[in-house]
Amino acid sequence: MILTEKIKILFKIGNILEHLGEQKDWPGFDCGLNQSEYENLAELVERVHVYNGWFTADSVRQAFLGISEWLKEDHLADWVANYSIKDNAKPKRVAIIMAGNIPLVGFHDFLSVYLSGNIAVVKLSSDDKHLFPALLKTMSLFDDKISDWVEVYDGKLGDFEAVIATGSDNSAQYFESYFGKYPHIIRKNRNSIALLTGEETDEELKELGKDIFTFYGLGCRNVTQLWIPENFELDRFFGAIYDNNPIINHNKYANNYDYNKAVYLMNQEEILDNGFLLLKEDKTIHSPLGMLHYVRYKEISEAKQFFDEKQEHIQAIVGKDYIPFGKAQCPSLTDYADGVDTMKFLTEL
Repeated sequence: MILTEKIKILFKIGNILEHLGEQKDWPGFDCGLNQSEYENLAELVERVHVYNGWFTADSVRQAFLGISEWLKEDHLADWVANYSIKDNAKPKRVAIIMAGNIPLVGFHDFLSVYLSGNIAVVKLSSDDKHLFPALLKTMSLFDDKISDWVEVYDGKLGDFEAVIATGSDNSAQYFESYFGKYPHIIRKNRNSIALLTGEETDEELKELGKDIFTFYGLGCRNVTQLWIPENFELDRFFGAIYDNNPIINHNKYANNYDYNKAVYLMNQEEILDNGFLLLKEDKTIHSPLGMLHYVRYKEISEAKQFFDEKQEHIQAIVGKDYIPFGKAQCPSLTDYADGVDTMKFLTEL
């Protein structure tokens, strides 16, 4: 199967995901699905939270819209044009150990393996084992040989020649010992940071709420630490993000928020609280769920020096001269996790 054909199939999948993400009714046979096939996917969006309480319909739709942006025909063509991909090259079997913190978080790895001309040997996370098979089933309607390019395992992996594994710092140690003899990409914990100068508009601060709360703060691109000028009024920040307060109605989020609040109060540690988000002054990049760490700086150079020193722990930075506010969860195809060019790795195997 040649690269251009794969791109056309992915473009069709992207259109379907965009419609589902925007909660549109079946668009007709032109989308490539009959009404029943389309509505089965729409029903899965609503039902998948039964298997993972974090995967609300809104979160799944957000993931679908992000992926649909990747799958624009021109975006895919421009991306792969940067690499040497031969249609007749002998494919390698590449194991993908998918994480399950947010819906379809491993899709970019699959996309990279599929378009690089290799075979994806996918190990699903137990937290996300329904969405990817559903998309694969949909792809099979456009390509009856998709099973030649993708194998999905719920248990032990089949044979493989290279590995892409995503997990925590602890699981990364296991991955290193188990997969170290193969060509590999092994990802660890990372978090994201926002840098405020004090000159942000109320609208920009409101957009920052998306970077903090989308996917309930569970993604590596979620902002977990805020750097602010020494004289910055946090009440302004609290006011701007207030529209996100319904998040506290999510049971799992509320449980984390309540637990962390109780722990810090019992330890008599100073925290700020607006009823759905805790703020604690702390230089640790990673913050517990339901909490945001913040750091006050005298000179902006202090923040930039910190970012340089901690770059291996930082996934993304939001702010002036960095990622625009509200766009942390909108990575492009070339915004590789951990800064490692997945496609370059795959095309040079």
